[in-house]
Amino acid sequence: MAPPVTLGHLVADLSASGLAPGDIVMVHAGLRSIGPMIGGPDTLIAALRQVVGDAGTVMAYTDWEGAPEWACDEEGHILPQWRAHVLPFDPARSRAIRDNGAFPEFLRTTPGALRSASPGPSMTALGAKARWLIDPHPIDYGYGSGTPLARLVEARGKVMMIGAPWETMTLLHHAEHLASIPGKRIVRWDVPFANPDGGTIWRRVEEFDTGNPVVDGLDDDYFEEVVRDFVAAGGGWQGQIGAAPTLVVDAPAILGFAVGWLESRFGRTTR
Repeated sequence: MAPPVTLGHLVADLSASGLAPGDIVMVHAGLRSIGPMIGGPDTLIAALRQVVGDAGTVMAYTDWEGAPEWACDEEGHILPQWRAHVLPFDPARSRAIRDNGAFPEFLRTTPGALRSASPGPSMTALGAKARWLIDPHPIDYGYGSGTPLARLVEARGKVMMIGAPWETMTLLHHAEHLASIPGKRIVRWDVPFANPDGGTIWRRVEEFDTGNPVVDGLDDDYFEEVVRDFVAAGGGWQGQIGAAPTLVVDAPAILGFAVGWLESRFGRTTR
């Protein structure tokens, strides 16, 4: 059995990665790859908070479960027989999607964490600039301008991939939104929102397709290729957090690289 990972171990590893007091960091984490943590995932959150300090902020991508694809027609409308059974999105109550592992839900439910109001692109943040990061969050095109991802870049934040596949770097959806390339896929779907006064409010939501490559001609896992090219060009820090291979990148640097990567392949057009 691997030796247990302590809070002190994690603080030392995170500090060695360049994370520092006052940083805003978006974290993707494969918790099992870190090793057996004394205290479990809460210990990683405690270590992150200790390293970024009172002035720093930790952020994660939560998304939400919503309606499964089989409950919708080809245009994104929830089929009548399932409409009454879909739980409405409530930022305070809706669970983070399970596809992204357990870390986002642990962060979301940590006392003091805030969660943004846009369902699919939903983010959670904990720390000094949590409110500034997550609010407001546009319902349509929630990975674009005026969103938590845009403010992460504005604040010169970092993205940390702790044992997480590089293809899951959510910030690259912001690059898809900003890149001047033709033929971006647009999706629309019905979303039920919890009404604070009771009941459900239904709204049609529009977004560039984040479930598939945003344009034809890209591989399904092309995010990994973008990150790999960025690292090959000298970007980012690589090391370990616990036993987990880890990559840390500056959000503005990889965003600019990704936008250029896309535009160089497809040519510029009007956004």
